[in-house]
Amino acid sequence: MQRFTRALVTGASTGIGAAIASELATRGTELVVVARSADQLEALAEQWRAAHGVDVEVLPADLTDPGQLERVEDRLRTEDAAVDLLVNNAGWGSTGAFIDSTPDEATTCIELNVTALTRLTHAVLPRLVAAGHGGVLNVSSVGGFQPVPHFAVYAATKAYVSSFTEAVHEELRGSGVHVTALCPGFTRSDFVTAAGAEDEAARIPDFLWQDVEPVACAGVDGVSRGRGVVVSGALNQVTTGLSSVTPSTVSRRVVAGVINRFT
Repeated sequence: MQRFTRALVTGASTGIGAAIASELATRGTELVVVARSADQLEALAEQWRAAHGVDVEVLPADLTDPGQLERVEDRLRTEDAAVDLLVNNAGWGSTGAFIDSTPDEATTCIELNVTALTRLTHAVLPRLVAAGHGGVLNVSSVGGFQPVPHFAVYAATKAYVSSFTEAVHEELRGSGVHVTALCPGFTRSDFVTAAGAEDEAARIPDFLWQDVEPVACAGVDGVSRGRGVVVSGALNQVTTGLSSVTPSTVSRRVVAGVINRFT
């Protein structure tokens, strides 16, 4: 089981990202936290420093901006206060029929969920492999296991994240570097608000939801132990297992029926 010295966490100001950063801090891992909101990051950094005695570096950045993304890539490559765990958590999606969305919404989702994640992973891996130690935790979703009508672009990006992560995990087998996909289901976080899905979320039964803390713990444990994929929550494990053996012609209609029931 690996222990990490310093982790860079994207999307660290809220939700699963903040919970992962907090979980790492409790384990004594120094942090580099990335998000668009400098004020939120600074407030959380003060809490983590005071509570856990860890160093927290604040690095505000919008990862859909090429110049700001490049700054984060450069931070991952540096040998000074080197990062040995990258957590690609930053992500975004919108709800509704694809035809009713704008091209810019789709592009933003792909730039953040796919392009930024891929570039940051590529930035950090050569140094980790050379050292024979380290990890990458990519936050995917159970939505990546099957097509999801009304979340078409978001689910497609998460399918990419899971497939990409598993492939690189296998490529690096035996290198000492762990690459893991964390796949949460419905999670109580600010993502729902950012996606404009509050009304839909309110109709989803309570038992289907997880809090961010157990999701974060599952992810950190998974990358520490070198697992390729972590599906958080017993119910999510059952549903993703079923989706893996169900033809997509069936699963997409079932998912569409469930979504239509709650929208």
